[in-house]
Amino acid sequence: MLKPKVESPGALPAYLSDRPGWLWPALVVEWPLAWLAYALGNWSAVKIFDYLGKFSVLIAVVFYFTESPNRIKQKHYQAWQVINTAQHMGGSGGRIEALSELNADGVPLVGVDVSMAFLQSVHLPKARLLRANFDNADVRSSDLTEADLTYASLRGANFRQSDLSRASFDSADLTDTDFCSAQLNESDLEDTTLDGAELGNADLANARWQKIKSIRKANIAGVRNAPEGFVAWALKHGAVQAADNQLCPLPRSVP
Repeated sequence: MLKPKVESPGALPAYLSDRPGWLWPALVVEWPLAWLAYALGNWSAVKIFDYLGKFSVLIAVVFYFTESPNRIKQKHYQAWQVINTAQHMGGSGGRIEALSELNADGVPLVGVDVSMAFLQSVHLPKARLLRANFDNADVRSSDLTEADLTYASLRGANFRQSDLSRASFDSADLTDTDFCSAQLNESDLEDTTLDGAELGNADLANARWQKIKSIRKANIAGVRNAPEGFVAWALKHGAVQAADNQLCPLPRSVP
């Protein structure tokens, strides 16, 4: 069955012609409505729904981008909640993912407390970890290249085979920290306390070491690419070279 065609109301003067003058005020209001009826009358239902669908998608896109900052804030809040809830507890507790997510979004991790946490293979390049607490944490095989660990505490932490290239440890407490086979090349060790630290087979190429505060009983056996004068200075200030260094194997990439 054919749909009856709605005729165009035409221009306003034509619409008003042959009509009594006393009706004109009402006809002026009616005329745009007649045009609307004409437009809708000549659209198929499919076409109308197509336009409505496109309009709905547009509204959804606008809503998505308008709400984006709130979603990011909510995501960061949840990540911090995971980290804070698991404080002083062993295991990961979701902290590896939470820390990586916050760092990837450029959120400073200043003062974060991950003591005793299991954080093996965590990726935190360029992380801002000033005054962070990594005491007794297991951070083996992790990526903390160019991380800022100024004034951080890493007492008893395990950073074996981790990449800490160009990291800043300025004034950090590295007492009993295990850097076995770690990459510490170009790192800043000024004013650090390295008493009892394990530096066996660690790479110290171009590290800034001249202002190390204390290095008593630190093991420097097999240190790789040691800066000129470092080994002699360390031994003079109480460091040792363990006779048996089998517990600190070289990284697999090093022959």
